[in-house]
Amino acid sequence: MAHTGPLSGIRILELSIALTGPYIGALFADQGADVVKVERPGIGDIMRWIGPSVNGLSAVFRVCNRGKQSIAVDVRTAAGRQIALELAAQADVVIQNFRPGVAQRLGLGYSDVVAINPDVVYLSLTGFGEVGPYRDRSAYDTVIQAYGGLASSQAGKSGEPIFLQQVVADKVTALYASQAVTAALLARANGRGGQHVHVSMVDAVVSFLWADAAGNEVLLDSDGSQPSSFTQGFRPFRFIDGWGVVTPISDSDFTGMCRALDAPGSDDPRLATADLRNQHRPLMGEVMQACYAGAEKLTVDEATARFEAEDVPFAMIVPPGELPNDPHAIEMGLFVDAEDAVVGRTRIPRHPALFDGTPAQLAGPAPALGEHTADVLNQLGRSDQESALRAAGIIAG
Repeated sequence: MAHTGPLSGIRILELSIALTGPYIGALFADQGADVVKVERPGIGDIMRWIGPSVNGLSAVFRVCNRGKQSIAVDVRTAAGRQIALELAAQADVVIQNFRPGVAQRLGLGYSDVVAINPDVVYLSLTGFGEVGPYRDRSAYDTVIQAYGGLASSQAGKSGEPIFLQQVVADKVTALYASQAVTAALLARANGRGGQHVHVSMVDAVVSFLWADAAGNEVLLDSDGSQPSSFTQGFRPFRFIDGWGVVTPISDSDFTGMCRALDAPGSDDPRLATADLRNQHRPLMGEVMQACYAGAEKLTVDEATARFEAEDVPFAMIVPPGELPNDPHAIEMGLFVDAEDAVVGRTRIPRHPALFDGTPAQLAGPAPALGEHTADVLNQLGRSDQESALRAAGIIAG
């Protein structure tokens, strides 16, 4: 059955490893694109081997490489590079995340590809960008969290930077780059041709952070009396049997929270508006302490009923392992369970965007290393060369 997603008919050549490039490819595959992933014979994408795994296939690789064809080709050889170029000649999009200059040295840079495919959308993913004194540094997620300000923005009262316990820089970069590529495809569809798209992890993380967590750095004439992030200092409420959070943005949210937690403040004229609450911060501190004390006297169910009655924005803290059994997640169809031939039972979030007219769907299992090498060679009309290429170690799988 043909995929009816919004990117059906789009061909992607993925020359990337780790998480950023592969996650982009997975999202595009969900949306109907045909994705061919070129991997190095022998080891393949390093993420095959990192984190929890079953039968030699990691969870992160399973999630970020779903629905792709894998061809194991040594692009460092002339014959391997030629195979990659033939795939690039047929591609609508080429994704690579080599360090700056490496793709060019391999003969797979933008100039090499555009010479044979003038309409290609070519995505270059980098860590620190393609100019500047740091351009050639290795750039893994925590490196960019450190440089781009994420670790600093999470620091507590001690000032010690804190890293998010996930590869957030990679994922944020993937989302920005996904949008950029689809924008470039739209421009091409409108007659403006293909182009080279450049996305660095630094650009992505800084853009992401400064949207809401660098207020004093945006407003250079600010007096600095408020934290750069308006969420700074948020702490979860501890209930008798669990944890939760309330986010009181509006005046009614604040008064409703106070009433729900039997705390003073809901009828105090000094705290009636956000501006007044900012002017009376010591008093606000006392009220919030009373809210935390009130929460400790309630169960999660009791607090839930009170927050719902007051119509305040809240959520109880749900660990990832418990979320699939939550009634709201079940009603949303938030997760898809499936059997995988390699790793067995899997549970993966559905594709996050719902398209009424061109539905996306999870694209299927991740490929074994080089699983589709023979098929792709056949598509290129190279089946008669397969034995010789294998014997020379140029291909595998």
